[in-house]
Amino acid sequence: MNMRQDNNTVITLRPSVWQFFINELPMLLLCICAFAVGGLPNKEIGKTALAIAGLLSLCLLYRFIYLRNIRYRIGSEQIICEHGVFQRSVNYMELYRVVDFAEHQTLLQQICGLKSVTIFSMDRSTPRLELTGMANKREIVSHIRQRVEINKRRKGVYEITNR
Repeated sequence: MNMRQDNNTVITLRPSVWQFFINELPMLLLCICAFAVGGLPNKEIGKTALAIAGLLSLCLLYRFIYLRNIRYRIGSEQIICEHGVFQRSVNYMELYRVVDFAEHQTLLQQICGLKSVTIFSMDRSTPRLELTGMANKREIVSHIRQRVEINKRRKGVYEITNR
């Protein structure tokens, strides 16, 4: 993401492929083991293991396609999240309603150079939006924060704190 872009540029983000391996590691290992057991000479256990491995493979394929179909578009006034395989959904979050951010990394995300960014808003339909599997080197929060401040000034939204 080029930080010199003006605020009218739409930035499109997608989760990294590595996030799939992080999310599905236990199921991937189970699927590999089931295929290995399926290759053993015992026919009863082998057939069952191959059936389980086949079902797990279909489930993993669906989850991979789902992850690859997630799109986050950060525009000048909204964050748009598109997701789904058989049924597509689109969620809109108005930038002037954003109130806070959080970044976190699991151990595997740290190893793969990824992070998750959580955006909190006062939006009723989307009070929390999690951008998972983003490249760690991207300055997503500072870029969104800049757009949030511009939108709050434009709409005349001010935060009142009680200290």
